[in-house]
Amino acid sequence: MAKKRIMVLYGGRADEHSISCVSTAGVLNAWNNDKFEAVPVGITKDGHWVYGGTDPRSFKLDGAHMPTVEITPESRPVVLNIGQGRDGFLIGEHEGFFTPGASQNLDSLGHIDAVFPVLHGPYGEDGTVQGLLEMMGVPYVGCGVFASAGCMDKHYTKILLQAAGIPVAPGITLDTRRYDQTSGFAADADALVKAVRDGGLEYPVFVKPSRAGSSFGVTKVDDEDPAALAAAVFEASHHDWRVLIETGITAREIECAVFAPRPGDEPRTSWPGEIVLDHVNEEDQFYDFDSKYTDATASHVEVPAKLPQDALQKVRDVAARAFTAVDGAGLSRVDTFVKPDGEVMVNEINTMPGFTPISMYPKAWEASGMSYAELIEALIEGILD
Repeated sequence: MAKKRIMVLYGGRADEHSISCVSTAGVLNAWNNDKFEAVPVGITKDGHWVYGGTDPRSFKLDGAHMPTVEITPESRPVVLNIGQGRDGFLIGEHEGFFTPGASQNLDSLGHIDAVFPVLHGPYGEDGTVQGLLEMMGVPYVGCGVFASAGCMDKHYTKILLQAAGIPVAPGITLDTRRYDQTSGFAADADALVKAVRDGGLEYPVFVKPSRAGSSFGVTKVDDEDPAALAAAVFEASHHDWRVLIETGITAREIECAVFAPRPGDEPRTSWPGEIVLDHVNEEDQFYDFDSKYTDATASHVEVPAKLPQDALQKVRDVAARAFTAVDGAGLSRVDTFVKPDGEVMVNEINTMPGFTPISMYPKAWEASGMSYAELIEALIEGILD
């Protein structure tokens, strides 16, 4: 029987481009080549779809090098014919990258049975690619258009979860398009302080873009300092005009992997895990980009988290409820706060979480009895049934 051909999309236009590249390296190096044929297609930071060139299996992430999808002499542009569905993926001539709209010979990339979009952040995890694939009638791994869009935007995630009766961190949402860019929002500092007061928020607060991931643009503001608050909002606005300010929660940050590979499946939950920061003498340290990806000494993963069994089960229950509330499918990682009194609050939902072999999502399932390779295979098989 012929192998199923699975297009693996990676890279993308989001800040998390390099994280996607490394996630894809992990996925392809654990791929079941006896069962599936992988068709890697990279997306450059400026949006070109690329077939051929640098093998994504070689991508690594360290402090000195951030892998990216590049156009090489061997690369060919991928062109989509929406009406042809699973046969609508075509490749053009190399010159097509540099002469948009020019006539060129197109070859078929072959029949594509499904797509695994290993894309993080906007233009990949936010419903845009999912909508494109829906229009083509191509099955894909992961959440659908609504869940992807809703969970990418932390503001709307909160609305969906609150409607389902699931606690979230107190916060306010700002439209930064109305602020004074030329002063770096310094001219708006007093108004920002007032907004925090009016929202009933307590310091420290975390300022974050509503539609970004991997801790890009996130700043902790310890006290009522107008200049610091304005600078934090200005930094977040570089990643999204919609910015959240949330009360810092005194709690453990516990993450739970959710898995529902087949349509209609009841969500399964892993043992919850915790990222333990190893910079114990740095009081202001939080789980920023470097702690997540480039500083191997900054943190380690503990699965299951060192919590009582009833607390772990409560996290699993809340994670499953949250996944259902946003109409999740395939996979998601639900990040929660577990407060000292036992209350579980949802911080955010990642519909395509980091997928390297050492990322929390695969590690949580490994600790729950499913290997990295088995996880990838099950996610693909679930959409091919």
